[in-house]
Parts: sequence; C-alpha cells; structure tokens
Amino acid sequence: MSSNNRAPERIAGPSVPVPTHLGQGTAIEQSRAVAEVQAAVVVAQQCPRSITAAQAMMRESCGQAGLAERAFYRFPRAGGTVTGPSVHLARELARCWGNVQYGIGELRRDDAGGYSEMQAWAWDVQTNTRSASIFVVPHKRDTRDGVKDLVDMRDIYENNANNGARRLREAIFSILPPWFVEDAKDRCSKTLRDGGGKPLAQRVAGAIELYASRYGVTQDQLEQKLGRKSDRWTEHDVAQLTVTYRSLERGEVTKDDEFPPQRVTAAEIAAQAESPAASVSPDSVAGIGEDAWPETAQPGGDR
Repeated sequence: MSSNNRAPERIAGPSVPVPTHLGQGTAIEQSRAVAEVQAAVVVAQQCPRSITAAQAMMRESCGQAGLAERAFYRFPRAGGTVTGPSVHLARELARCWGNVQYGIGELRRDDAGGYSEMQAWAWDVQTNTRSASIFVVPHKRDTRDGVKDLVDMRDIYENNANNGARRLREAIFSILPPWFVEDAKDRCSKTLRDGGGKPLAQRVAGAIELYASRYGVTQDQLEQKLGRKSDRWTEHDVAQLTVTYRSLERGEVTKDDEFPPQRVTAAEIAAQAESPAASVSPDSVAGIGEDAWPETAQPGGDR
C-alpha cells in the first residue's frame, strides 16, 4: 500500500473539553448570531453611509449642551491634568457615522483569582474595519488608603464596566476617521465656551453657589477636586462639575465619594499645636457663624 494512503498521525497534546450535548437554545442562539452578522454586512453594503449626512448629524449633536458637557473627561494626576474625549462622545459619533457596531463583554470571571477577562470591540460593518482588545481587570480599586480588594458583586460590576468603557472608547475612535473625531471635539469645545451665552466667571460663581446651597460643598473642596483655584477654572472644569452634580442628583454617586472629608494627620495636629497662631482667645472668634467652620467640625455632624 502506498504511503500516501496512510492516515495522518495525531499530535499528542492537552485535550480540549467539548460538550457532549448541545442544547436547542444554544444552537438557536448560535444560528441567530451568524444570521445577524451576515444581515448587518448585507444591509451596510446596500445602504452605505452618507458622509454629508453623518457630518450634519454630528454637528447638530455637538451643538447640544447635554453632549458637550459629557464629551470630555478631565481629572488631576501627579500635579497635572489628564483630559481627552470621553466614551459618551465616542458612542454618539459611532451613531452619527452609521453602520458601526460595538460592545463590551466579560469572557471569564475568576472570583478565586480575583480578576475578570474582558473584551471591547468596535466594527465598521461597511468597510469591514474592526478593532478589538482582550484585557484582564483585577477585582481591585485604588483608594486613599491603598489598594482595596473588591468582593461585592456591584463593586465588581462597576469596576469592570469602568475599565471596559475606557477600552471601548479607544476601539471606537480607532475605526472612525480622525478628521471626523477632531471636528466633533472642536465643536463640543465651542459649545462649552458659549455656555448658553453666560460669561465663564458667571458660570463659575453659579457652580460654587449651587454646590454650597444644595450639598454644603465648599469652594475649597471644589478646588481640590479640580486641582486648581477657581479663578483658573476652564469651561471643561465647569462642565465636569455639572456632570458630577447631575450624578449626585440621580443618586449614582454620593457626596463622600466625590468629596471625601479631609483627614488631618498626627504630624499636622502637632505642628498646629506648636504654632503661635494655635492659641486663640474666645473673644477673637466672637461673631463667627457655624458656616465658617469645616463641615466635619459642625456640632452633631458626622466625624
């Protein structure tokens, strides 16, 4: 017998477990997913996007204050400020561009190991341009007291969602034309600068007054959150405070989460005690109302 008719040798290796039974629901879902992808490609080829229409839709959206206020992220780090376009802007631009699919998925969760394997992807169905990344998210969170392990299911979900949103943002921006994204950023910045016709100084004063009257947040706390004095705030800083205020109103975050109470170390207390200014007579504080004291020092307040 010719050697060409010999059966191929099997290479030894670890066996991959294969389910012995495929449920009807799983089979239907697999078929549906394949048909959905095929239909999306066909529809995208038959109904290609109009660049002119996409630009007009983007310009209209970026002219709205609701989007412009959420179009950029901004937070202090290492004495500087990190800023850039947010995932909210990325999703809106994907909608305006058209024929774009995107998503985040948790591929595997290891509670014993304390991490999740996730995937973020974006796909331009019309041009068949796809960007995807698989990454590991530890079930941990950086806090002022160091790294904290997450065990609560809600905390793990929010941590995964936050990390997934960052990767999703980059995936969407990587398949969109750079000129389209830059035009959107410029128009959102213009909308923020306009501010409904109010001068920036007036908007800054209004934000400070609103936080003080509604939540008792002081100007110093706002300045610490933004990393600069109020006279140096920009349109983006006021927009960030607006987003935070709306999150507080909806109950998505708490005041202590966004504005944690200041902690005084033992060294600071000792230094203050040794300072001559620490000796204050009762007469010198006469006429000072309760509003002048820090919130944590109010009688009966949380400590």
